[in-house]
Amino acid sequence: MNDTIAKFGWPATLVAEFDHWLILLRPAQPTLGSLILAAKSDATAFGDLPAQAHAELKTVTASIESMLHQAIGYERINYLMLMMVDPHVHFHVLPRYEGERIAAGLTIADAGWPGQPDLAAAVKLDEGQRDALLALLRPYFA
Repeated sequence: MNDTIAKFGWPATLVAEFDHWLILLRPAQPTLGSLILAAKSDATAFGDLPAQAHAELKTVTASIESMLHQAIGYERINYLMLMMVDPHVHFHVLPRYEGERIAAGLTIADAGWPGQPDLAAAVKLDEGQRDALLALLRPYFA
């Protein structure tokens, strides 16, 4: 796995795995259920991913959206491909909603709603919170 995947806590944050992609729980939650969608590849440019990774992205994003809709009940979803600090291809997946969401013992407001997500307002998860949120999300991929 590449350094970007490791930085986001893999394997402890793994929600689901596909042939070319990993879905990781984002260690800091600007909105409840925030994820990292990371390519397993060492590519540092989206266009450099193999064609199979691009094709699989359709299945992966549909799975993410279904899971987050059921688990969190988002109103919109944002896929942010920033790659400024962490160079390998990955997206920050942020379910967006007005107000707050409560699940797995966490209450997290979408501080940026209805504008840009407020990444600085993210709740940093401790190990217990991480594990509780993973326990909520993982069964949707079983």
